[in-house]
Amino acid sequence: MILGKVQVPASVKAGEPFEVRILVQHPMETGFRRDADGHAIALHILDRISCTLGGKEVFRVELGSGMSANPYVAFFAIAAQSAELAVEWGDDRGDTGRATALVNVVPA
Repeated sequence: MILGKVQVPASVKAGEPFEVRILVQHPMETGFRRDADGHAIALHILDRISCTLGGKEVFRVELGSGMSANPYVAFFAIAAQSAELAVEWGDDRGDTGRATALVNVVPA
C-alpha cells in the first residue's frame, strides 16, 4: 500500500472551481541512479493518479520518471453538490493507494 493524502477546502461554492491537492509518498527512482557499489538502482515510479467526484472521473494523469520523489499534484474541479472525492494511484510494480475527502458544497 502506497501512502498519500488528499486535501480539499472545508467548503466550496456550488459551480465554482476549487483546488484539490494530492501528496503521495513514493521514492520515484528513475532507473538512472547508482548505489554506493555502482549498481544501477531499478526503475520504480508512480505512473498513474486518477480522481473521481461522486463516482464521476474528474482528473487523470500518467506520470513518468521526470517527477521528483513524493509527488505533489494539484488541480481544480467543480462540484454542483456535496460528494466524496476519491483519489487512487499506482506504481509500475503494481502497488496502489487510495485516499478520500468529503467535498462540502454550499449554495453560491
